[in-house]
Amino acid sequence: MSCSKIQPPDSLHLQATQGWLELGNHVEASSELEKISPCKQRHPDVLNVRWEVCAAARNWEAALEIASALIRLDAQDPLGWVHRSYALHELKRTADARDNLLRVVEKFPDNATMRYNLACYECRLGRLDQAKAWLEKAFEIGDAKAMKIAALDDPDLAPIWRTKSLWTSTIL
Repeated sequence: MSCSKIQPPDSLHLQATQGWLELGNHVEASSELEKISPCKQRHPDVLNVRWEVCAAARNWEAALEIASALIRLDAQDPLGWVHRSYALHELKRTADARDNLLRVVEKFPDNATMRYNLACYECRLGRLDQAKAWLEKAFEIGDAKAMKIAALDDPDLAPIWRTKSLWTSTIL
């Protein structure tokens, strides 16, 4: 990449974009992103925020393209893989989302998010035993308390919580 570090004013536009996202305004966030110089538009930091803008706008096709670009830029960064799977899942391509992560999950042994998302996808696909196994791995790697709280409120994982034996062994 010919220009690697983001400097002002581009860094300020990127911060403003994130601020607009925090305020829940993806339209203004998108507008702010367009102010970043053309040289920086393909920078991974810009692409990550652009993915967040697309996700906030529920523009999953564009989010999928951006995530794929992130993977092409750096296949060793797990965020592109997580983003791509999430976009696939939101596009009702949950089996593809799962398969996308299954291909790379072992390359990222410390990534709890991948395992959590795999639990969600397996659960949505009706594979509760696999979902439980992935969720337990996510709890082992990540912040178990925070993840358990999030998991209890995650509609993708609702089938697990309806199964009493899974609920008690996973949460306790």
